[in-house]
Amino acid sequence: MSTHAATASSSLPAETAAPAGASKALVVGIVGILLTAAGLFVPGNGKVIALTWLVGLSFWVAIAIGMLLLVMIHHIFDASWSVVLRRQFEHGLSAFKWLGLLFVPLLVATWVKPGSVWKWTNLDYQLHGHGTVGEDILYVKKAAFLNPTMLTVMTVAFFGLWMFLSARLRKASFTQDTDGDIKWTFHNRVTAAAGLFFTALTLTAASIYWIKSLEYHWFSTMYGVWFFANCARGALAIGVLVLLWLYARGDLKGILNTNHMHSVGQLVFAFTVFWAYISFSQYFLIWGANIPEETFWYNLREINADGFANQWKWVGMALLFGHFLFPFLYLLSYKNKIIHSRIKFIVICILATILLDMCYNILPALKDAHGDAKPFLSLNLLWVATSVIGIGGVCVWSYLRSFATTKLIPIRDPRIGECLTHHE
Repeated sequence: MSTHAATASSSLPAETAAPAGASKALVVGIVGILLTAAGLFVPGNGKVIALTWLVGLSFWVAIAIGMLLLVMIHHIFDASWSVVLRRQFEHGLSAFKWLGLLFVPLLVATWVKPGSVWKWTNLDYQLHGHGTVGEDILYVKKAAFLNPTMLTVMTVAFFGLWMFLSARLRKASFTQDTDGDIKWTFHNRVTAAAGLFFTALTLTAASIYWIKSLEYHWFSTMYGVWFFANCARGALAIGVLVLLWLYARGDLKGILNTNHMHSVGQLVFAFTVFWAYISFSQYFLIWGANIPEETFWYNLREINADGFANQWKWVGMALLFGHFLFPFLYLLSYKNKIIHSRIKFIVICILATILLDMCYNILPALKDAHGDAKPFLSLNLLWVATSVIGIGGVCVWSYLRSFATTKLIPIRDPRIGECLTHHE
């Protein structure tokens, strides 16, 4: 460690008070989960609960994956300014094991009642105008990939890899706080070098298995990239909220500066443009080609069988403005990146839009007797809310538990001195 870094770290508090509220967060989580489960007692509501639970899981898993990716990107680039933010992401990674546990009910439902979540898990599932899944040639060609056994094995493998990488990164970072050995920095670079590749593959496969396969007839080569964009944006948004919360508590006073906020704001802006680029590219190519095997996915989210626009069309318009136009124009301003109240506002908007995006991709799988997507504005949103709150409460509880076990920031990271004096 450099002399400058050692001097800087020696002036920092060795410990920080554990945040209150971990038990409250867990109670909120449990209540949200129980309220969601109560929806199963409503006749004919099983698939609704399953898909709204999938919305909640996809939202929080995406954020956790984004944190994992950003931690590894930090190590690959040997970044200095993000050392403080990295520690909060490391705490966030502790949620993976609980997210994996919360995914189990969907796997159990797949085996106990095939077709209750993903229609391709039941070969006798009746398709609208296409016979059964088992008779569908498009399913037959994908059967080796889309079956309950592969879904279960792959899901376990996804969470296993994410938990393994998270444990390695967290252990090395936390241990360095104690012994200051630079070997842990190199250790995490090696983990990140291999981990980025496998995380990219698994997040792509997970998004295809869990979300895209709800309409398994659809073809998209951009789906994993779309999911990655939401992962990164969600993680950055949560990271900003955590930093602002810790600053307001007084923990990061004298540590977090204007330049840190500007740098993370620039990343939020960059991924705003990235989401727009990949989403527009996909829509433009599908619209231009006008191939029924591709356009039906968007048609389902724009018009009903009678030719009239449905509610999902306006959700799509909301995504256009909420995901890109509004945050793009808002984040052009330097002040909107550095003034705490202003950047807090935009990242909350981004999180809300990411959740809306998950609903847009998942909930149209709920169809009426005519094969039209059920309306967006319905009681289904109540179960979305309870699912997101329930799973989110568990994630917050996991973060707070981890927060109390180690230093506020990586005080012996070789780059901590540069981070504390970060300038543009």
